[in-house]
Amino acid sequence: MTDLAFLLNGTPVRLCGVNPTRTLLQYLREDRGLTGTKEGCNEGDCGACTVIVSDESGPRAMNACILFLPQLQGKSIRTVEALSGPSGEMHPVQQAMIDHHGSQCGFCTPGFIASMAAAHAQGRRDHDVVLAGNLCRCTGYAPIIRAAEAAAAQPVPDWMRDDAAFICSEISSGVRGQTAPGAFRPETTDELADWYEAHPEATLVAGATDIGLWVTKQLRDLPEVAFLNGIADLQRIETQGDSIRIGAGVTLTDLHAAMAGPHPHFAAMLTRFASEQVRNAATIGGNIANGSPIGDGPPALIALGARLHLRKGAARRDLPLEDFFLDYRKQDRQPGEFVEAVTIPARAPGLRVWKLSKRFDQDISAVLGAFNLTVADGTITAARIAFGGMAGIPKRAAAMEAALIGQPFARPAFEAARAAAAQDFTPLSDMRASAAYRLEAAGNMALRYFHDLSGTATDLHEVRA
Repeated sequence: MTDLAFLLNGTPVRLCGVNPTRTLLQYLREDRGLTGTKEGCNEGDCGACTVIVSDESGPRAMNACILFLPQLQGKSIRTVEALSGPSGEMHPVQQAMIDHHGSQCGFCTPGFIASMAAAHAQGRRDHDVVLAGNLCRCTGYAPIIRAAEAAAAQPVPDWMRDDAAFICSEISSGVRGQTAPGAFRPETTDELADWYEAHPEATLVAGATDIGLWVTKQLRDLPEVAFLNGIADLQRIETQGDSIRIGAGVTLTDLHAAMAGPHPHFAAMLTRFASEQVRNAATIGGNIANGSPIGDGPPALIALGARLHLRKGAARRDLPLEDFFLDYRKQDRQPGEFVEAVTIPARAPGLRVWKLSKRFDQDISAVLGAFNLTVADGTITAARIAFGGMAGIPKRAAAMEAALIGQPFARPAFEAARAAAAQDFTPLSDMRASAAYRLEAAGNMALRYFHDLSGTATDLHEVRA
């Protein structure tokens, strides 16, 4: 059990003896009667449970179904019930949904409203990206997008600005960092290192976008848990000379913003990483430590030549990221050791990252390919190629690289690399793709790389008739 303090719809809340793996959705519906926040998939895919969570970084849409209550310490939560004004005035997105007939059955509508209101407060206009994590099966997206476009021109209501002032002494202090049986909220990496070395069997929770499903779907008990989202030094992105050091606690949303300049193709792929709500919670360290063979982050980082920084107690070590993944769900990580950061080059103009999935938005990769070649005087002098979805781990394509290095930058070299994919991988067939399809797709990505760097338009979102 643990103690918490946060704001809920503008009212300070203090909770004592909270089950650390109780979700925000359970608390809202069962304890507070705030049933506008719906339970749909209960795994962070449908967006019916979307709420607005605000802190120093501003308002963000998140899935209440896979947020554990301790992750909300010191934050402000606003549900659909609190989006209207003090005298009943409608929020601009609420009025726009009425005006543009954006709701039919209404089950999905509160989640859409919360996502749209969070984006409206941020001044966002990329509505397709914002709403990719909200599913509607009856209205269709056209009237909902029209409603979002209409609301975007309206000013942010005064009452929606109140959350910016929530960081006050009675909320942000007092219980932060306390320990309790079964739960720990460290404030520094040093505190985490000492505690985790003493509790190596504990579960580390950053965004809970994967671990949340252990509880909601697998009904697993987590006897000891440490919540990492209060550790500021894990959330830093620092440029150090020719390198960028990314803390393990950096969310995918913040990583996307940081990568847009130095690595735009990596950033573009991140907009297809799950949904807005998931990216607002999920961390790059969690994506790495999870060790999934279809995790979208590691292949791109491996292609960049990333080095992983691990810590156990006072001891630190680093290694090439590709060496961290040993076998399916098995990594080179000792008990009590955790991912502290990852370092990548500040420049890699040859980096291209492509995700192939059945749906463009919010889908798991069938194949993700990351290519990073260096070309000098028309000759390929270096190559780093990595794939996800092609093996039990994110893996470099050594044979494809060997087929390219030392060759002229011309189509024959990439045809050879295409053929060499079969030497690197023996993929599986599953519900997302057959082995043959995966192998052909991986090889074709080599050709796409050649055409892309040769100036041919290869992005279907950029090609115009």
